[in-house]
Amino acid sequence: ECFQVVEGGITETTELLEERFDYIFFTGSGPVGKIVRAAANQHLTPVTLELGGKSPVYIDSSADMEITARRLLWAKCINLGQTCIAPDYVLCSKEVEVKLVEKMRSLIGEWYGNDPQKSPYLCRIINNRNWDRLDNLLKSTKGKVEIGGENDSKDLYIAPTVITEVGLDEPIMLDEIFGPILPIVSVKSVDEAVDFINKRDKPLTLYVFSSNKATQNALKSKTSSGSMVVNDAVVHLSVETLPFGGVGASGMGGYHGKYTFTTFSHQKSVLVRDFSAIGEYLGETRYPPYEDWKIKRMGLLLKNRKIPKCLSLLPFLASFFLGVASVFLVKLLANNFKF
Repeated sequence: ECFQVVEGGITETTELLEERFDYIFFTGSGPVGKIVRAAANQHLTPVTLELGGKSPVYIDSSADMEITARRLLWAKCINLGQTCIAPDYVLCSKEVEVKLVEKMRSLIGEWYGNDPQKSPYLCRIINNRNWDRLDNLLKSTKGKVEIGGENDSKDLYIAPTVITEVGLDEPIMLDEIFGPILPIVSVKSVDEAVDFINKRDKPLTLYVFSSNKATQNALKSKTSSGSMVVNDAVVHLSVETLPFGGVGASGMGGYHGKYTFTTFSHQKSVLVRDFSAIGEYLGETRYPPYEDWKIKRMGLLLKNRKIPKCLSLLPFLASFFLGVASVFLVKLLANNFKF
């Protein structure tokens, strides 16, 4: 009775988008997001689009590699990589790459056993179409498969896979992976990582693993992304006080917690005045004829004045003195009425 739900696919969604809505919220792929936005424009309907994209990870030598590998692998394997904020690829030096691959190989055995396909802790790819898409990514790469690579079409299974030495023009580096495949790209410095990220579409999320404050600040200030997490991954979605949303190709608008309420609310301004003579006298400068004295008075009334900082303490001082006065008043009353 509270919410109307329409189930269906492309046909039903297309028909729904022809209707006039107060607001449209969409989460999905970029191409479909463009269709939704175009349909919303017909009625000037505001939208929030959460579209995903390739969320990069930067790791430097100051990171705790054991913790980094654990948190990164966990984030990549949630729902077998089929989340909009899954780490998509890693940027790091060759030195870091060797250590990271070694740690992740050990963790996969520890978490999922010698045959991860038999593990009850790994999901499956959602359907055949997406399994074929991921299988084609594996087949087309010229990189070196360091971990995993196994797959089973009948079980819709693809093993957690780590690939190094990938080409930047390969399909796996062009579109969002949305699966358990993690390419590693070698960079020599944080500046090179910043340039790499900025040459591509703005990601939904950026992950940074580093104990170096300068590195953290460089990626925070020199790149643009929907969100950023330092020394962890995915967990920012659990913090309801943080808005979540994309920027540029990864979407527009934000939600979560109070930001969801704000997103779906129109903040209507309401000004109520009375008919007092004083207010009318001060405001008569707006009426013609516009003589010099009116213009001067209007400028004086509209001037943006900053309240001195010392005056901001007045409420606190008033409360203090009121409290002191109340103590003396109580004592005076006690003495007069003998209680």
